[in-house]
Amino acid sequence: MTSPLRILVAKRNAATAAQLAELGQRLFHETYVAHNTPEDMAAYEAATFGPEQQLRELQDPDTVFLLAQLVQEVVGYAKLKLHSTLGLDPEKTPEDRLEVERLYVSEDWISTGLGAALMRRAIEEARQQGSRAVVLGVWEKNTRALEFYRRFGFRQIGTHLFTVGSDEQTDLILRKGLQ
Repeated sequence: MTSPLRILVAKRNAATAAQLAELGQRLFHETYVAHNTPEDMAAYEAATFGPEQQLRELQDPDTVFLLAQLVQEVVGYAKLKLHSTLGLDPEKTPEDRLEVERLYVSEDWISTGLGAALMRRAIEEARQQGSRAVVLGVWEKNTRALEFYRRFGFRQIGTHLFTVGSDEQTDLILRKGLQ
């Protein structure tokens, strides 16, 4: 029997951008609303998840969106960025790095293996692109996500600031080498 879960590369069009705008805003909100002020959440969501911004991101040739679809419903997604400089020594080249910029799963599907399926597909994409490492930033207080990434073999290599509205937060930069 085949799994009802499909992980698809998103189409680079306005309809997908509108879908990602709604999905991204909703999943970010579900994940972080309890930890941020309404004003900071609104400012970040408006700047990050508008349809025009999502269309620009979709049309970037160094960006790949993976959509996790169950039956006809998209219940999670990952945004991947090729040639990432996140946590990279300025003297080195980003040519062989893929960044998982976002990986979100609907609250109803957390702890079902859906996030793991998305991460496995992201790592597969990194290998297909010839990447030697996968990197990501994760909020230092997101213990559930930190444990998830550690199970995949990610290790901390640094920190950077991540701004939600006017609130500067610390993200841990994690890296997983690929062989």
